[in-house]
Amino acid sequence: MKNSLFAALFCAIFFALAVPRLSAQELNCNVEINTDQIQNVNKDVFKTLQQAIADYMNTQKWTDAQFAVNEKIECKLFFTIKKYTDTNMSGDLQVQSIRPVYNSSYTTTVINFKDTKIEFNYQENEPLVFSETNMESNLTAILNFYAYLIIAVDFDTFSLNGGSPYYEKAANVVRMAQSAGESGWKAFEDTKNRSAVLSAFTDKATSPIRTVLYNYHRLGLDAMALSMDKGRAAVTDCLDLMKKVYDAAPMSVGLSMFKDAKLDELVNIYSKAGTTEKARVYEVLYALYPAENTRLLKIKEVSTNNNF
Repeated sequence: MKNSLFAALFCAIFFALAVPRLSAQELNCNVEINTDQIQNVNKDVFKTLQQAIADYMNTQKWTDAQFAVNEKIECKLFFTIKKYTDTNMSGDLQVQSIRPVYNSSYTTTVINFKDTKIEFNYQENEPLVFSETNMESNLTAILNFYAYLIIAVDFDTFSLNGGSPYYEKAANVVRMAQSAGESGWKAFEDTKNRSAVLSAFTDKATSPIRTVLYNYHRLGLDAMALSMDKGRAAVTDCLDLMKKVYDAAPMSVGLSMFKDAKLDELVNIYSKAGTTEKARVYEVLYALYPAENTRLLKIKEVSTNNNF
């Protein structure tokens, strides 16, 4: 009897622990909506919009991969609504995601991108409907695109080209939105819209950025707990790859995305490097980002501040 009770208890505990792993969604997405630039309107609609977006991002199953609760991708969508007329809203969206670094308490920014082409229609308490085969609304298309991009980039940081299936899903979203004629999706409309963002990761000329994602995070940051010099050397090699991307496509949004996510971190990484290494890294980064010279000069400074 004791053995059977023990077995039953063991099974109950096992399934209680197993179910969250099987059912957990991929994203832990924090959503904020800033409406400071809008006056004299009922702002209750933005409360329901915020909750609707959070539920949409966090309850949708975006992949077939199995995620434990503590493996969810931490990300943030920060909307700034600048215009609101009837049901039409427009403004900016700051998209951010982070990744833990192995054997440390440190987290690294992976995406930090501002989309300035946000425009959609939304009515208070309107349900957001997911579809892979149809474009339900421009809002859900935007959310789908960034969900897949966040996942694709995150997967690329853990395995070489691991995000390929999700870039393709993002590409499908772009194709449907382009057919619908919505703003922010058109090819060659500008160099920083959603079509350009996708191209930065998938076009042959700029696709080395995906190798950078893996080498920088898996071979670089993740290795620093065991060997700071070895990990930093892998990061340095990534900068040489980014220079090749620059030579092939100097206007690629991928370059500015890398800068916005990584420049401050790079300054920190090389704060304890040798003089020769600092000089080399400074020259490479200055060639990529001459307008950031004030920040880049900090690489050459003697510093005891290092989070790694």
